[in-house]
Amino acid sequence: MPTRALGRRTFLKTGLQAGCVTMALPALETFAASPSSSQPARMVNICATLGLYADSWFPKTPGAGYQASEYLALIDAHRERYTLFSGLQHANQSGRQAHNSEITWLTSAEHPGLDGFRNTVSLDQAAADHLGYVTRFPSIVLGTTSPQSQSYTEGGVMVPAEVSPAALFAKLFLQGDAKQVARETQRLVDGGSILDHLRTQTDSMRRRVSTPDRQKLDAYFDALRSAEREFTEVRAWLARPKPAVDAEPPRDIDDKADLIGRVRLMLRMIPLILETDSSRVVSLMIQDHGVVVKVPGVTGEHHGLSHHGQDEEKIAQLKKVETALVGAFGDFLERMAERDEHGRSLLDTTSVLFGSNLGNANSHSATRLPILLAGGPFTHGKHVVVDGTLPLSNLFVTLLHAMGRPTDAFGHSTGALAWS
Repeated sequence: MPTRALGRRTFLKTGLQAGCVTMALPALETFAASPSSSQPARMVNICATLGLYADSWFPKTPGAGYQASEYLALIDAHRERYTLFSGLQHANQSGRQAHNSEITWLTSAEHPGLDGFRNTVSLDQAAADHLGYVTRFPSIVLGTTSPQSQSYTEGGVMVPAEVSPAALFAKLFLQGDAKQVARETQRLVDGGSILDHLRTQTDSMRRRVSTPDRQKLDAYFDALRSAEREFTEVRAWLARPKPAVDAEPPRDIDDKADLIGRVRLMLRMIPLILETDSSRVVSLMIQDHGVVVKVPGVTGEHHGLSHHGQDEEKIAQLKKVETALVGAFGDFLERMAERDEHGRSLLDTTSVLFGSNLGNANSHSATRLPILLAGGPFTHGKHVVVDGTLPLSNLFVTLLHAMGRPTDAFGHSTGALAWS
């Protein structure tokens, strides 16, 4: 079981709420090795929101001796670095729109989009909240065409995705001049002053309201204090130089039809983010671009192909698109595996979740999801078939443990998922 020193925010929270710092967890057979203190645990989540054609993804047999499927043959060189899961899912994913399950892939909240729906905290943000500002960015959220993301705060607010690799590179690695840094620092100071003013108003108001309203104001005041702590953390990072990298700044691809090119650009950024310790939590949403994807032999619009209706020609074209996507993911695994850190690869210290919120995009089914877990402190090399009612959230609990966050539950989990 990997261990990690608690971040300052987590220490304070634990001390106030539980009267203790942390609690030891039993060793799970799933965990094969623990990174050294110089090799922090990381998390990457990648979702292809239009699904993966099941007949070309899932192996026919469970266990370690499975025959690689059509898609998995593309990444079979890394078989010992990942585990495949069949049968995991979130409960009650029918929502207002057929594709609403994409907003709950990292949260497991039920009936997305229906009246009264409020999303819950996502896996990546739960991990980032635990770590705090041990890095310049507690988490980085990426998209391939729009700011929509699958990342949600504890309060159910979506964290916007960055869609420009060029802007991301500048934010991570290009140091502003003294005036720019001063201007950004002053902006944060001004924000802090506003918070102080609001706190004074809150103290005055809470003396004149009912007990239920006072409880609401207390929650609001707690949110202000959390924001103030974040201002302090961000200001501290502004004073530190950004890491230098031996890489050319990427050039954005404006053409939305070049889905594969856009995905590859983002996937190339992730190892840079991790190895410079700019963040330890990264999520990428491969979105529906609403276009005919630039892949040889493809003439149908991607979304339409995913609803193939068992039409063999549409399936053939869909497989061309998804083959390119899985190939791009395979190249990402290769780059992660070849990055050396003190004798271990970057992939060895990074838990990489790859899959989709749709098990069958043709029918919008959110059951039997395609899920692959690569890297991290786990024993890999198998196709694990589980009960079709087992929550995907059980795997999320295991991933949070790997990130050093002690927790018994996430979403609708029934416990941590272990395999051997």
